[in-house]
Order: sequence, then C-alpha cells, then structure tokens
Amino acid sequence: MSRFTALLILIGALLAGAAGGYWYGRLPTPVSISATASQPVTAAADRKILYYRDPSGAPYWSGTPKKDANGRDYLPVYEDEEPAFGPGGERIAAPTTRGPRRILYYRNPMGLADTSPVPKKDWMGMDYIPVYEGEEQDDGKTVRVSLDRIQRSGVRTETIEAHVIVRSVRAVGTVKIDERRLTIVALRSDGYIEDLFVNATGQSVRAGEPLFRVYSPQIQLAQIDLMVAMRAAPRAATGADAERLLDGAMQRLRNLGIPESRIKEVREIGTSPRTIDWPAPASGVVIAKRVINGQRVIAGEELYRIADLSQVWVIADVAESDLAAIKLGTRATVTVRAYPTQPVEGQVTFIYPELRPETRTARVRIELPNPDGRLIADMYADVVFRAGADENPVVAVPDSAVIDSGTRQIVLVAKGEGRFEPRAVKLGRRGDGYVEILEGIKEGEAVVTSATFLIDAESNLRAALKAFTQPEAPR
Repeated sequence: MSRFTALLILIGALLAGAAGGYWYGRLPTPVSISATASQPVTAAADRKILYYRDPSGAPYWSGTPKKDANGRDYLPVYEDEEPAFGPGGERIAAPTTRGPRRILYYRNPMGLADTSPVPKKDWMGMDYIPVYEGEEQDDGKTVRVSLDRIQRSGVRTETIEAHVIVRSVRAVGTVKIDERRLTIVALRSDGYIEDLFVNATGQSVRAGEPLFRVYSPQIQLAQIDLMVAMRAAPRAATGADAERLLDGAMQRLRNLGIPESRIKEVREIGTSPRTIDWPAPASGVVIAKRVINGQRVIAGEELYRIADLSQVWVIADVAESDLAAIKLGTRATVTVRAYPTQPVEGQVTFIYPELRPETRTARVRIELPNPDGRLIADMYADVVFRAGADENPVVAVPDSAVIDSGTRQIVLVAKGEGRFEPRAVKLGRRGDGYVEILEGIKEGEAVVTSATFLIDAESNLRAALKAFTQPEAPR
C-alpha cells in the first residue's frame, strides 16, 4: 500500500468518527501507515485511546494521530496502559499489579480553574497535571494527592503531641529598692550629736556598728531611774516589789530605743554614762544622711536611711493586651543595659491593681537577688516573661500547620496513602512556634506542617470544579 492510500484511509476513519459524534478521547483506533490491507483487525479496535504520545518519550502529546519532527508516528495510549512520566519527562515503568486508572481530566499546574480533557501546556510551558479517577475527594471531606506529587512538593507531616506552651512577653522596667528592706534611723528623745562615725551617703554599715554619739537629757534621766531602782530593790518589802521596780526602770529605757547592751552595761557598772554611741539597726547602704556633727535633733526626726540591697525589685510596665498571660509566680529574665550579657532570673511577686491611663500598661513587680550589689536603683532593664512555663502540657501543633483565613482556622490531617482531610480547629495560646488546639483534633493524629498551601489549593480547586461540573437543579 502506498503512503497516499494509507493517508486516505486515515482521513476516512477520522470523518467516520466525526459523523458518529466522537470527540477527543473518543477517536477510533487509527490504522498504522506501515500496515497492509491484508492485515486483520485485532482486538485493539475495541480499546479506548486516550491520546497520542511522542515516540521518543519526550513530554509531548496530541489528541489526534500525528508525526514528530523525524517523521515517526505518535504512539497511541490506551485507557488500560496509560504510562506515567517523571518531572523531567522520563517514562516510569508501570507496576505489574497496577489496575486500570482512568484519567478524568488534566488540571492547570498553577491551581487555576482551567481543565483540559487531553494533555497540554499552560502559557509558561508547564505541563497540565493528570487527575485520575480515585484522586477526587472521596467523601467530600478528604483530598487525595499522588505520592510522587507529595514528594516533589516537600510535604512534611508531624504527629500531634502534648507540649508546654511557653509564650515570651517582653516589657521594659526599672530597678527599684526593695521597700521592705529600708530602715530609718531616728531618736525617740531630743538630743545633741557630739560625733559622727558614718558621715557620708553611700557608706556601707553593719547592724550594731555605731553611727553617731549623742547626748540626751531624757536618756540620762531614764538611766538614773534604773540606778535608783537598783538601790531600792534590796529594801523592798517583797521580792516581787523589787522586781517590779527594776522592770519599770528598764522598760522606760527600752521605750526610748536604748539597746539591751546599754541597759546591761548600766546595771553592771552602776553608773550613768553621759553619752551613748547609737548603733545601726540594720546592715546596708546609707542612701540618705540628714545629720551633721553638733546638730540638735528632736524626737522622731529622720537622721539616716539605710537600704539592704542584697535583693531588689524590678518594676516592669506590661501592655494591657499581655496582662492576661502574667500571674504570680511567672518566671522572668531581666537584663539590665549596663550588663547585657549577664541576665538575672526572677519571678513575679505582685501585680499592681491599677492601670496607667497614659500608656495603657500595668506595673508588675519582680524580685531579684543582688548579692554583689551591681543592680543599682533606677537602672533600665529589659524583661522577658516566660508565660506558661509552669503550666501542664496541652495538645499543640506547629504554627506552620495552621491555615488561617481570618474567619476560620484549619489544619490538614494526614489520613495516609496521600489522603488529607481539612479540619476546622479552635485555637488557644501561642508560644515557641506552637499553637494550642482546643477543639478539632486530638493527640496522636498527624498534621501537615509544610506545603500546606499546595494541598489547600488542591482541595479548593477540586471543590470548585466539582461544583462547576454538577448539573443545575431543575427549577
């Protein structure tokens, strides 16, 4: 048979198919050009041709018979032997146990609502992706993606486990002196300062060390009363009366703030010293000095203010929106700007019950140890609260697993064998790259943590195509 005769036979077959109502994907089996008129028609006439592929294996297809640049015929691809191609166009051998897989259509590789019944390329030269029967949504809730596409897209899953959600809340603060560790030195009687032993602000003192030497007429009178009671005690009618006289005299000295060591000294020596060296009531640093040598002082006047700086406060200003995450006992890391590489750990001990209307912030108090005294009052500090560090573990997923549209939040639950179920969830706290799941999923399930947008686009596309291809309801 000549080539011209074969071409006439092929044209006649195409015209006959068109007259019978065939469309692409329903073309009759063509007669090979190399075939002779005496060859019998085989059972292949009953097989359905999907399309024709390039004989060299290149990723080119045609809905009708054609030839390549070298004059070779495109090979027919039947419904029961449709081959698979890799991302580079190389043919992948089909498994021997593979059952018939019917291609429903080819979809746009960019996720656009554009399909084709035959292989084609988009305007960028990307191949349309075949959609097989069985890859459609099974029950309206899941979407199936081929395993090779999952691998190429970099889909990763993670099993849901319980995590401690730790949220970092940042604030700025100021170092303050612990108000409970302040001591004021004052006399309970009038007197005159005759000598100063601590005569400079900032000087460190220890409890019991002398601060100044003072003469007080009232203290002198109380000491004389004690000496009189000591002499009168032996002549008292009973031992109880003698004890009562001594106790009353000593109590008058105690009421004037005289230390027990001085009372003991008066009783032992039996005389009344004219002056007294006033001891420091507490250890610390003198942060205020309001007395000079020779000064007359009156009862109740503040002479010194001593602060114990072995522990200090940091008052942090926390934004109103972050206040719910802070509670008593919350751990905090404080870094003063003078020592940026030496953070100090502390915890929240008090939340002040008022809000500053100018800044909409609340004051939160943190107690810090300061054994070396390097934390100085009014230093600026950067505070990081570890909110939730002491809470119990909760069901949580990585932030990347949540698809948030603004009005709803979903995660993609991996069901195995390339099937994924978009599931609405209710979110809770966030922290350290995880988000708490209050409702929707449970511990032990697997969720997609990467390439979620690709599967979500696949799901939305298929839902849209399904709705588009459904017949309209009768009116």
